[in-house]
Amino acid sequence: MTDSHNEQAVTDDFHDPTGRGFADTLEGRLLFWIAVAFSLFQIATAAHVLTVPSQVLRAVHVGFLMLLAFPLVASARGLPAAGKAFAWALALAGVAVAAYQYIEYQPLIFRAGDLNTLDLVFGVVALVTIFAAAYAMMGPALPIISGCFLLYALFGQYLPWPLNHRGYDFSQVIDQMAYGTEGIYGIPIYVSATYIFLFILFGSFLERAGMIKLFTDVSLGFVGHARGGAAKVAVIASGLMGTISGSGVANVVTTGQFTIPLMKRFGYRAAFAGGVEATASMGGQIMPPVMGAVAFIMAETLSVQYYEVVKAAIIPALLYFASAFWMVHLEAGKHGLLGLPRADLPSPLKAFRERWYLILPLGVLIYLLFSGYTPLYAGTIGLAMTVLLILGGSVALGFSSMALRVIFWIGLGLVAASFFKIGINAILVAALVLIVANLFVAGGRDTLAACRDSLAEGARTALPVGIACAVVGVIVGTMTLTGAATTFGAFIVSIGHSSLFLSLILTMITCIVLGMGIPTIPNYIITASIAGPALLQLGVPLLVGHMFVFYFGILADLTPPVALACFAAAPIARESGLKIAFEAIKVAAAGFVVPFMAVYTPALMLQDGGVLATEIGYWPAVAYIVVKTVLAIGLWGAAVIGFLRTRLLTWERLLAALAAFMLVAALPMTDEAGFALSLLMIAAHWYRSRGMADASRGTASASRGMADASRGTTDVRPGSPPP
Repeated sequence: MTDSHNEQAVTDDFHDPTGRGFADTLEGRLLFWIAVAFSLFQIATAAHVLTVPSQVLRAVHVGFLMLLAFPLVASARGLPAAGKAFAWALALAGVAVAAYQYIEYQPLIFRAGDLNTLDLVFGVVALVTIFAAAYAMMGPALPIISGCFLLYALFGQYLPWPLNHRGYDFSQVIDQMAYGTEGIYGIPIYVSATYIFLFILFGSFLERAGMIKLFTDVSLGFVGHARGGAAKVAVIASGLMGTISGSGVANVVTTGQFTIPLMKRFGYRAAFAGGVEATASMGGQIMPPVMGAVAFIMAETLSVQYYEVVKAAIIPALLYFASAFWMVHLEAGKHGLLGLPRADLPSPLKAFRERWYLILPLGVLIYLLFSGYTPLYAGTIGLAMTVLLILGGSVALGFSSMALRVIFWIGLGLVAASFFKIGINAILVAALVLIVANLFVAGGRDTLAACRDSLAEGARTALPVGIACAVVGVIVGTMTLTGAATTFGAFIVSIGHSSLFLSLILTMITCIVLGMGIPTIPNYIITASIAGPALLQLGVPLLVGHMFVFYFGILADLTPPVALACFAAAPIARESGLKIAFEAIKVAAAGFVVPFMAVYTPALMLQDGGVLATEIGYWPAVAYIVVKTVLAIGLWGAAVIGFLRTRLLTWERLLAALAAFMLVAALPMTDEAGFALSLLMIAAHWYRSRGMADASRGTASASRGMADASRGTTDVRPGSPPP
């Protein structure tokens, strides 16, 4: 096996401990069809074709997670027969718990708070399998943290004041954790069993339909020719992927396979190329409309409409990607990195003409989310439209006449629109008809196979998210039972009375430290449960406080020493994960700046409140804070990269950094000082470099011609191998 193949395997395993998918064995095929059944069950419950109580839905969802996770991990690790047998035993134990919850559903309601011996046994089995699955999928960090909370619930009464609680017996703790809707089956797993799984399937179908190629072709066509175009392609393509994926590490190992070698080919340092891809990919979790799984959990936790979360994220997300775009632009200018030859670039208009229909489900999804429909409803319709488009595409190609194709698509569109009037039955009938039709048209069977594979792949992709949601329920259940969040929250509030800034710093450090080993979802749930109410007491709007925690939970995946997204990019970039992480921190400047500025001026997240909005009005405050943030990010980028029109002198970099800090500080007179220092720095640099910039542009133009000639007919389209 070659080195490149070895590195690819490392990347895949790092991204997903279940390996590259379902093995071509009897066991692999069995797991494949279990995954398909899992997805069909989730679709049936989301579309209300199958109606089950919420508690049963959550239990069956967890049962499927257990049934798939253990055997897939065992197979990926190549365990011997005894190891695989043990994995299947754990999987079936998880299924038994789900079956028990289903069979004993009503009796368990009547026995709430008074469990019998069998209830206790199955409760313990549920906890053991959940912790084991979390360890298998995510390593030891999250199970250890959740285990500490569980031990606190059991033995916290022996701790000194103020850490102790009144004490709870074993059966009460098991009842809290393994039954009802406060522990394992709490809000996180409810969101996983409804919104999250559906949107993962939505992204899986769109990716198989060619959405990645559409995004990369459009990005290449629009910015590939610009200065440093290769890195700008990475920023835009990863941002667009984030609109349907919401998984940072998944973005790294999909778009990164193309963008990182492309950036390296055109002169970017390997560490910087990996940092750009990791930063842009993690930004997908804050990029509307889909964002990440955390956004759905946040909406459910705060009892707000999902579009309110999206509205709060719009401006920060745009600033985040604008900052990354600006950073790569400056890096390219500093090192004289040129764009790609126009002749080698795909046409964005052609790409859009060929695949414009893929945008329709996304457009409908955005419309429904912003019209106040629930994410579950919007996601069901988006997924249904995607399936109809994929199945209908093969059938339409079977018509020899363009007129018949047009009539077919109009008819299919009317059927899809009928969903709003007569419900899911029309979609189901249309899908069944198209499935049958695909059996008899050219390429139809391949289309059906692609849909089947999307169902299986979506279920496999959902495993880490679902298991994280289940095990973090133990933490939430402990805090609900014992009131542990109150102690730490009171500590934050006590600091905040003397300095809100110090409270924010403490919250940021907590998020980043927790992120050194656990995914964004449990990171957010833990810190939001502890710090969210505390920040609210300090006058921070509730949604802004939760977004603050959310942002730094994401940035934890870019922050050393763990930096999950950066280590996922390392095998592709062929560079140290730590070096990539340090570059990613520089590129992600907006991620560190925006949350602090939003706390002091909530208008940045389109929220009411704040002194500025009271003084000058809401929309003027929005305009002012956006301009100030853009200027601060621009100056910070220049200071970090050391380039603006030409390379910055040391005193210019220090002055730019000081001006940016003043704009962020939000203390009396710091804005005035920040604007004055900004004007001074920009004017002085422009005066010093007014002749040098023209000369550098001439050199770059000459270099471009030489680079074009040397590259010749190098193919830069997605999928082309690096030279």
